[in-house]
Amino acid sequence: MSQTLSASALLAVPLAPLAGAALAGILGTTFGGNRIGRTLSHTFTILGVFIAFVISAMTLKSVAMDGARFNQTIYEWMVVGGLKMEVGFLVDGLTAMMMFVVTFVSLMVHIYTIGYMEEDDGYNRFFSYISLFTFSMLMLVMSNNFLQLFFGWEAVGLVSYLLIGFWFNKPSAIFANMKAFLVNRVGDFGFILGIGLIAAFAGTLSYAETFAKAEEIAKLTFPGTDWMLVTVICICLFIGAMGKSAQFPLHVWLPDSMEGPTPISALIHAATMVTAGIFMVARMSPLFELSDVALSFILVIGAITALFMGFLGIIQNDIKRVVAYSTLSQLGYMTVALGASAYSVAVFHLMTHAFFKALLFLAAGSVIIGMHHNQDIRWMGNVRKYMPITWITSLIGSLALIGTPLFAGFYSKDSIIEAVHLSKLPGAGFAYFAVMAGVFVTAFYSFRLYFLVFHGKERFDQAPAHHSDDPAEEPDPHHHHDEHHTPHESPWVVTVPLILLAFPSVVIGFLTIGPMLYGDFFKDAIFVNLERHPGLEEMTKEFHGAAAMALHGLTSPVFWLALAGVVLAWYMYMVNTALPARIQRMFRPVYEVLENKYYMDWFNENVLARGARLLGVGLWKGGDQAVIDGTMVNGSAHVVGWFAGVTRRLQSGYIYHYALAMIVGVFVLMTWFVWLGR
Repeated sequence: MSQTLSASALLAVPLAPLAGAALAGILGTTFGGNRIGRTLSHTFTILGVFIAFVISAMTLKSVAMDGARFNQTIYEWMVVGGLKMEVGFLVDGLTAMMMFVVTFVSLMVHIYTIGYMEEDDGYNRFFSYISLFTFSMLMLVMSNNFLQLFFGWEAVGLVSYLLIGFWFNKPSAIFANMKAFLVNRVGDFGFILGIGLIAAFAGTLSYAETFAKAEEIAKLTFPGTDWMLVTVICICLFIGAMGKSAQFPLHVWLPDSMEGPTPISALIHAATMVTAGIFMVARMSPLFELSDVALSFILVIGAITALFMGFLGIIQNDIKRVVAYSTLSQLGYMTVALGASAYSVAVFHLMTHAFFKALLFLAAGSVIIGMHHNQDIRWMGNVRKYMPITWITSLIGSLALIGTPLFAGFYSKDSIIEAVHLSKLPGAGFAYFAVMAGVFVTAFYSFRLYFLVFHGKERFDQAPAHHSDDPAEEPDPHHHHDEHHTPHESPWVVTVPLILLAFPSVVIGFLTIGPMLYGDFFKDAIFVNLERHPGLEEMTKEFHGAAAMALHGLTSPVFWLALAGVVLAWYMYMVNTALPARIQRMFRPVYEVLENKYYMDWFNENVLARGARLLGVGLWKGGDQAVIDGTMVNGSAHVVGWFAGVTRRLQSGYIYHYALAMIVGVFVLMTWFVWLGR
């Protein structure tokens, strides 16, 4: 029997991290007089997130085991006409899972940060930011209305901006956070248009009331066109997801966001913020199911992102950027699943990916610490010998990422590929090719990173003073570079989160695939029209348990493609180490395209940005100065002045001039009346 959750307990979930953020951000910084030290700052923030995690875990248990649900208004802000603006929580299977993932990963990142940021002057400020981010993300996933969703959406964007530019004396960090802010504004413009259309035509901001009117909205066309209104709404909402979840062509901000400290890469750009768009589309499934055009659009965009962002991961030499492009590619996989109407599969991959990608980012940070803040994988090698815990956890994360049977990523990734294979929507053929090719590409770049860092000849003693593909890039100003020292294992506050994340990276897929994909865990959270999109129903008929799926996976083309990628990476970077340079010379034009990231940054900076500046100057010079100031304001003044000058000449001051004017006037009037009398 369904039970109701406690409103006060749910309210504590976002408010506990907010309280920690306020204490560390006010009392632990110069803003509040530095009244508390580092120990109290990280204690308050970790305690706040721990409280949120415990309540989230209890909520997940109640939702999964007891069928508990919650959908109530917590606070009504104001009513405009019939439009209610309120704070409210909706807790079902989808929300409970997201709450658990967000708080668990955030807790691991908070603990990890104690070791990673111990030498940084902004220690307290960083803890305040990551706790504030946790609050914002929880408000987003727990919302039951579009107003609160938009608040959380913008709040995570704001905190992301603060965290990417955390080292504000570093020019590349400032450029990166501004880039992230501007690109996300493009997506958010579409997002708010979608919300505005819902408010205008549904007359409500509530999820439940909007979904109840979905069939009515589906019958309407966009005013002045023959476009279906629901298609316009869904595409506008998805444009918001393209920005937040870094889909092509709004993906350009995410790799540069690696300029921030490594813990935020795990928290924001792997496990939580970038998955907000995936969560939002899954939550809006009753609307998206009504538009095959929108679903096809999502399918194609996701396929392009999954494959072409994976290609870019092959040539990266910065350890964090390799993992960043992996994130882009995996977000593409999730988006493909959304387009195939396999919303539960997309969310399932969101969950498994959160654990193993957070693990990979934190492991990359551990390597950076151990390598004395060298991030160039070309100057590593045989790190396994010096950092055994980081090595084994990185291997687990990599095996999960490439979809090795029995590991978490296998169950979600294979399910996505199967869902796309069964889809009949336009674009499904290209999407299936992209996700299959992406399997090989993912395995290749993942194990290229793994072999170069953890195996082979030690190269860190040959490292130059500063490694960067961009010679203009400045080294990290807050960390001391000393690459020539022997690597060392990271402290326990770094390795314990790695171990705790490694466990779900192995077992979470095996344990949860049944209830999440083929059970009723998402029964009242996600809606699929099985008559129009029967793919998931067909997958259910073929599912015979997690163990049987893993055994079958050993014989599937997906497994052999992944194995081929691993073997090729081993051969090129462990056996025939001269081959990569030879291939680079042979395919120099292709390499140039990849190195320049398909020239997307060049296009944005030289076409869009300069075009916008030219347009702005044109509007300023031609519109503001010439038309508004020159014609309308100054021009009207000139006309009045000219008319006054003409009329002034008629005021001579001589009586006989005025008498003549009167006589002429009388004559004209007499003539006019005589003419009218005829």
